[in-house]
Amino acid sequence: MRNLLLIIFCLAACVHPAEAQNDFCSIRNTSFSVGENITFKVMYNLGRMYVGAGEANFTVTLERFANRDVYHIIGDGKTFRAYDWIFKVRDKYESFVDTATMQPLKFLRNVNEGGYKIYNNVVFNQAAHQAVSTNGTFTVPPCVQDVVSAIYYARNIDYGKYKEGDKIPFAMFLDDQVYNIYIRYLGKEEVNTRFGKFRAIKFKPLLIKGTVFEGGEKMTVWVSDDENKVPLRVESPISVGNIVVDMVGYSNLRHPFSSLLDKR
Repeated sequence: MRNLLLIIFCLAACVHPAEAQNDFCSIRNTSFSVGENITFKVMYNLGRMYVGAGEANFTVTLERFANRDVYHIIGDGKTFRAYDWIFKVRDKYESFVDTATMQPLKFLRNVNEGGYKIYNNVVFNQAAHQAVSTNGTFTVPPCVQDVVSAIYYARNIDYGKYKEGDKIPFAMFLDDQVYNIYIRYLGKEEVNTRFGKFRAIKFKPLLIKGTVFEGGEKMTVWVSDDENKVPLRVESPISVGNIVVDMVGYSNLRHPFSSLLDKR
C-alpha cells in the first residue's frame, strides 16, 4: 500500500518527443473544476475473489498561493479499519497547482504506513527549475509534475492526437528524485466496473520499481472517454497477488458523465 495514490492513476521517449514536451508545458485545464470530489475503492485479490482493502478520496478547491490562483488538490488514502491490524495506512498528499499553467507550485506528503511515517514539504520554483523540499534543494526539468498534479495533468491530455502504442512522456518529482516516465496509449474500449459500464480510454503507465510494484508496464488504467477523463479502473499485479481500483463515487464533475453506458 506504499503507493496507494500512485495506484489510483499514476501516469523513454515519444514518437514525437519535442512536440509532446511542448504540449506538456502548455496544457490548459478543461476536464475538472473546483468542488470536484471522486472516491475510489481498492480491492485485493484473494484467489478467485476480491476483498475491499481501502479507499482513496480526491477533492479540488480554489486557493491562493505565492500570489497566484491555485487548485488545492488533496488525496487521502487509507485502509479500512478491519484491515488496520494487518497493515494500517493513513496517507495524505496535497498539491497546489497553478490554474494558469497546470504546473505544481507546492506539494505535501504526509503518510503513515504500518507505523512508518514520512513527511515532505516541496516548493517548486518552476522558472528556476528548482524544487526545495524538507530535505534540500534539487534541480528539476521544465514543467515537472508531482504525483498528484500528474494525475490531473494527464486528465487534460488530448489522447486523440496519438496512435495506439504511442508513448506520452513527462517528468515527475517524488522522494527528492526526478523520474522520467511515460504513459503508453492503448486506444479505446468499453470497461465494466463496480460503478457501471463505460466507454473508456486505455493506457499503461511506466511504473517505478518499488516494494509493492514491479517496474515496467504492468499496470493498466482506464479513464472515461468524455470531457472529464475520470479514472475509472486500475488493475495491476503487486508483490503478492493483484489489486483492482474502481471509481465508486463522484460529485461536481465539470461535464456530463456521457461515457457512462449502464449504471449498476
